[in-house]
Amino acid sequence: MPLTVKGRPWPARYGLNLLIGLLPIVSGITLLHWQADRALNANTRETAGDALKQFELMLDNAELAAHAIVPLAGRPCAQVELALREQVTRRPFVRAANLAWNNNLYCTSLFGPYQEAVDPANYVAGSLWLMKGNPVTPHSALLAYRLAQGNGAAIISIDGYHLSNLLHLMGRETGLILQVGSAWTSSQGQILDGKAPAFPVAPTTLRSSRFPFSVSAGFSKGETWRYIGREYRELLALLLVLGLLAGITTRWLQQRSSAPSHELQRALEAREFIPYFQPVVRSDTLRWSGLEVLMRWNHPREGLVRPDLFIPFAEHCGLIVPMTRSLLQQTAALLAPHSALLEPGFHVGVNITAQHCHDLQLVQDCREFLAAFAPGQIRLVLELTERELIEPGDVTHQLFEQLHDLGVMVAIDDFGTGHSSLSYLRELNVDYLKVDQSFVAMIGADVLSRHILDSIIDLSLKLELGIVAEGVETAEQRDYLANRGVDFLQGYLFGKPLPASEFFNSLKRQAGDNVD
Repeated sequence: MPLTVKGRPWPARYGLNLLIGLLPIVSGITLLHWQADRALNANTRETAGDALKQFELMLDNAELAAHAIVPLAGRPCAQVELALREQVTRRPFVRAANLAWNNNLYCTSLFGPYQEAVDPANYVAGSLWLMKGNPVTPHSALLAYRLAQGNGAAIISIDGYHLSNLLHLMGRETGLILQVGSAWTSSQGQILDGKAPAFPVAPTTLRSSRFPFSVSAGFSKGETWRYIGREYRELLALLLVLGLLAGITTRWLQQRSSAPSHELQRALEAREFIPYFQPVVRSDTLRWSGLEVLMRWNHPREGLVRPDLFIPFAEHCGLIVPMTRSLLQQTAALLAPHSALLEPGFHVGVNITAQHCHDLQLVQDCREFLAAFAPGQIRLVLELTERELIEPGDVTHQLFEQLHDLGVMVAIDDFGTGHSSLSYLRELNVDYLKVDQSFVAMIGADVLSRHILDSIIDLSLKLELGIVAEGVETAEQRDYLANRGVDFLQGYLFGKPLPASEFFNSLKRQAGDNVD
């Protein structure tokens, strides 16, 4: 006779409990798998897009070099040799510049006069060839760009070392492949023929609209489950515990779904979002010549909350604009009494997002901020973050025009890592570029990152833009950036983000040291 409790068999009773307990676990894991798949797909799309932009940047330089020398095709090599070498010197990533006439390569920047047949059929769309090597460097891969004009042609080569390093740098978390026609390469640097292998997880392929190549990104088999185990380990454990409380948990999650926005609104009204100041120094004097205003949440129970835990959600729920306004007001109130310590043109950087660009209220906020100081005392720099894509329209252009009329400057934050930095340069009136700390961190450690950093610095010089480097932590990084003409430096080498009182105490001590 089976053992029963109140007339119900034990197997049936436990089976029902097991079913209720498994429901949130199975549902939760299914949702986590879906979310992980979305996150991995977003990662590969972003990685492939960033890599595509960087390869197009390389080819932009090759195209510029080709346009500069192709009118020289047909002239004697002795007359044009120096012009070829000039392009190699001036253009980033360009390894060699060559001229051909009637499909015969006759002059190179490496050797001067040279004879080698050129087959246009080797070039995809007549312009691009991913080569395993050439007679000069048979074991070194090349990406060759060809520009024909009549009987003449310019051929610009990019060293495969740049390609493999970029693939390695940007594909550390994902697999990344560059494909040109039937040839492809990965971070291993080998050039292989045929269609590149497909990635099993989150495959993404993007084709350049300007050059005949594509970039593919993805993950190896099983990465979705590895991602879940790596990113949601605590949540998996929580699901097991909450399996016994499925009904209560469901109700709690429903109530909790709207709680964060209410909590942020409460904190905003209580002025719990406070400014921290991180010093910004001039590269030539290394004196504190400015600061970046960083938002912190001084929670009454949790203490100081890191910005990465609340700012993205504040942007999502539309509270970032009033939070920034409060931050500007507090900063002005804290900074104005210490104006005597500030040198003229004291650099004050404040982060803004795409949401600030939707109306003109930001102009009034900046006007009120500057009114707290004597004219010329403060150089207010709005650092445009790129977590959200900005689509400039009439209001955006009007906003930036009025900000510049007010004397407010605009910087692109984390340049080279966000959505559309290069398009911002074309469409927005930008004054500064702010180099992302990921590039600064690789100074002395990664050649490709240094080349990208040098390209950003060269770009700022050519466009006559100011430049700020963040994340400076070593003397080597400081000296390298100073020698390359970077205007302002920021990082833990000079000071970490500080509460206002500690910042001003340190500023007073520095002022006293300078007087002594």
